[in-house]
Amino acid sequence: MSALDSIDRNILRLLRLDARMSNAKLAAEIGLSPSACLRRIKIMEKSGVIRGYTALVDTGNADETIAVIINITLERQTEDHLDRFEAAVRRHPEIRECFLMTGGSDYLLRVEVANAGEFERIHKEILSTLPGVLRIHSSFSIRNVLATRTRGRR
Repeated sequence: MSALDSIDRNILRLLRLDARMSNAKLAAEIGLSPSACLRRIKIMEKSGVIRGYTALVDTGNADETIAVIINITLERQTEDHLDRFEAAVRRHPEIRECFLMTGGSDYLLRVEVANAGEFERIHKEILSTLPGVLRIHSSFSIRNVLATRTRGRR
């Protein structure tokens, strides 16, 4: 796909806020006909700009979960090592997010746990068995100060 124009960027912005927004409402917000809006979405899906849609699942009372931010350093940063690590991460739903990073570590992961014992299990059974891991550095959150994803929508 060629570079995104301002209309495509606007569609993406609105879909990030509410991916379940109807095509008719999205088109009206953007100022396009529903067919033109849908055609642009399909092009972005086919080209990989839009990789998919997901549901954010509440695993319980947010006050009862602890977010753990984990920095992972790999033994090597070759394409094969990165691919094997990423494929392994995708197999574990306990890992909520995974980012390839620049700087001091290779990946940043986020998991949510009820307590330190649950994190110990995840560390032992999952994190320490991921391929190519050289170092794991974990930080427990005290509280969430800002979340950009809204709760309770549809």
